[in-house]
Amino acid sequence: MFQMPKYREPDFTQKKFAEAPDAVWETVSIKGVAPEQYHSTSMYPEYFKVRGEWKLAKESRMDSSVVLGEDGELRVVENRNLEIGDKVIIGRTENGEEGICLHSTGFEDPEEEGGDQFVFRQGRSRETSFARDYDRLFELLRYEKEHGNILWVMGPAFAFDADARRAMQVMVENGYVDGLMAGNALATHDLEGSMFHTALGQDIYTQKSQPNGHYNHLDVINRVRKSGSIPRFIEDYHIDNGIMYSCVREQVPFVLTGSIRDDGPLPEVIGNAYEGQTAMRNMVKKATTVICLATMLHTIAAGNMTPSYRVLEDGTVRPVFLYTVDADEFVVNKLLDRGSLAATTIVTNVQDFIMIVAKGLKLM
Repeated sequence: MFQMPKYREPDFTQKKFAEAPDAVWETVSIKGVAPEQYHSTSMYPEYFKVRGEWKLAKESRMDSSVVLGEDGELRVVENRNLEIGDKVIIGRTENGEEGICLHSTGFEDPEEEGGDQFVFRQGRSRETSFARDYDRLFELLRYEKEHGNILWVMGPAFAFDADARRAMQVMVENGYVDGLMAGNALATHDLEGSMFHTALGQDIYTQKSQPNGHYNHLDVINRVRKSGSIPRFIEDYHIDNGIMYSCVREQVPFVLTGSIRDDGPLPEVIGNAYEGQTAMRNMVKKATTVICLATMLHTIAAGNMTPSYRVLEDGTVRPVFLYTVDADEFVVNKLLDRGSLAATTIVTNVQDFIMIVAKGLKLM
């Protein structure tokens, strides 16, 4: 049975906090440019002393500034989005000296020091046993289905295997997907699988190349653009299977962001990198579990904008669980050391991973 880790805030009655000064701020004078010595955020909970009171920045992300509102509330803003007149907190210490406290151990149980933890701070390889990780993931997903928000960040590898596509489809249909972030390739090749049963011209079951199959993904892009949108394409061509089909049918929101190498792209793909990043962050803000699968750049982007915690409407602070899954050890370990209860890495083929998860949840 999954149990949510309890959050313990710093003891602000301690002398170093009680006697700490208020955080200092400076006003932005150039749009998109932070003042010198701005405080840059991390993925951890961070508190700032405002008018004698320690306040938590409720929605955070890495590498951004903290803006103090007229109401005393704190907003974490990417430097490029700073506006003239914004009051940006400055200071580069994190233990209260400048009214700033970074709290990296909030979800650690002091009674279990040195014991087993949900996330391990160590490199992981193909030889690592992931049996316990899978069991805990099954429990977590069952909990999050009812109480949280599960966001999937996916690379195109899913679209190249018939069983993986089917497994992800049943995950969507059974309520285990609250949002999807991907690139042009995942959506294109998934829709190619829906229409032609191929991905890049190869049959997604037999892996045999089809005559003129290299046209298939281009034809799909052309037809989706002709229809004007993915939902309309699904309707126009009577598509009845696949990841994008199930997201449209179940009204699961998705964000598709483009790259310099894209064909097409599909109409929904956001070509402006910073508009895409903003759309991704808006989706991440709702997530309580983020699962990144076989997409290094999207994984790094999602990881950088995913805090290790979420403040719920009732004020409760809970962890955000981040998973990275890839066949390449280098990829998964890039985001490993993000703090206790923040990142779990699994080194495996993502097509096998999603089959194990779907079967573990008894969906297949």
